[in-house]
Amino acid sequence: MKILHTSDWHLGRSLYSKSNRNAEHHSFLEWLLMIVKNNAIDVLLVSGDIFDTATPSSNSQTMYFDFLIQAKQDGCKNIVIVGGNHDAPSFLNATKKMLTSLNIYVIGCACENIEDEIIIIKDSLHVPKLIVCAVPFLRERDISKYVDGENDTDRSQRVNNAIKKHYDDIAKLAELKRNSLGVNIPIIATGHLSVVGGIRNDDDGVRETYIGNIEAVSSNIFPQVFDYVALGHFHVPSVIKNHIRYCGSPISMGFGEAKQNKCIYILNYNPEQCIETIDIPQFQKLESIAGDKTFIAARLQELKQFNNSVWVEIIYKGTELFPDLSYWVQEYIKDTNIEVIKIQSRQNIQEVLTKQDVCESLEELNPSDVFKLLMLKKNITTEMQADLLELYNQVILSLHVEN
Repeated sequence: MKILHTSDWHLGRSLYSKSNRNAEHHSFLEWLLMIVKNNAIDVLLVSGDIFDTATPSSNSQTMYFDFLIQAKQDGCKNIVIVGGNHDAPSFLNATKKMLTSLNIYVIGCACENIEDEIIIIKDSLHVPKLIVCAVPFLRERDISKYVDGENDTDRSQRVNNAIKKHYDDIAKLAELKRNSLGVNIPIIATGHLSVVGGIRNDDDGVRETYIGNIEAVSSNIFPQVFDYVALGHFHVPSVIKNHIRYCGSPISMGFGEAKQNKCIYILNYNPEQCIETIDIPQFQKLESIAGDKTFIAARLQELKQFNNSVWVEIIYKGTELFPDLSYWVQEYIKDTNIEVIKIQSRQNIQEVLTKQDVCESLEELNPSDVFKLLMLKKNITTEMQADLLELYNQVILSLHVEN
């Protein structure tokens, strides 16, 4: 059996002014279909967060269903999809019965009967080859009852215990099913949650999944009967243990992931487990440029030479005041394939006057005098002082007019 592990597609994802990233997702899904076909994948596992929102757009829905149909036509015999915390269980489950007839198994949320989360994969001769414990994102309300008056620590422990119990229970049932089948076939589990050892970025859009003190659960919650645990939720590929892995998101969720390699995993049981990592191409180049004016100009000049489409984040960290930063950047990249979609200045421009800076009392100074002293303290050039003072006086004048 060949099993492909992917997750966190986030169809419909936006990035600041880029509200439409359909081209990236379309390119990824086309690439994934090629991998499925060329590697003769028997089972495709998608470990949650297929969509970025609970109400996916018509374009996102079309990409999803078109992919499923094409994957089946390209020879993928079985597809297992579990819901993530971004997905709406009702939406995923709406087509569950219809897709099951095509050997596409969808588990949008925890099932009332946990046995319904166990899927037995058979070959073309109906011989059992694999058991999948298709565990979706476990919402607190689905696995545990709220207790009045409990504090955050108690609540966290209750939820943690409920998650562990869910995996313990489904592992026991899966093992019983394997024993009843009389064949020693692999048992694989999915999960969409935060596990200790997973890597996340500050700007990757990963939502906290549980209220309280649960930041991440231990990998020890997964019983040893699982031959592999296909995780989703964190967007950075990471190996918790050799058989417990996050494959990450296929495209960069934010500029913090711009330099990260994206990947999928292919498991090959022939007869022992072999895990192959396949890198995903970058379908849209992202670049974060942080520095002073000279550094930013130099890096933009380098990007111009490649003449490729690049989405850029500019973080200005210079000491010189740069009030026309946005205008300067746009002029610098005019007539290029560079598109700056985020500009941020991280100057520490907050300043106060102390007794060492001025002899007079504050009451003896007018606003312009205070502003001039502050510019001197910040070592603003004489040329820029004149420009800033003119702008400052316009602000003061507008305040008087409004009053």
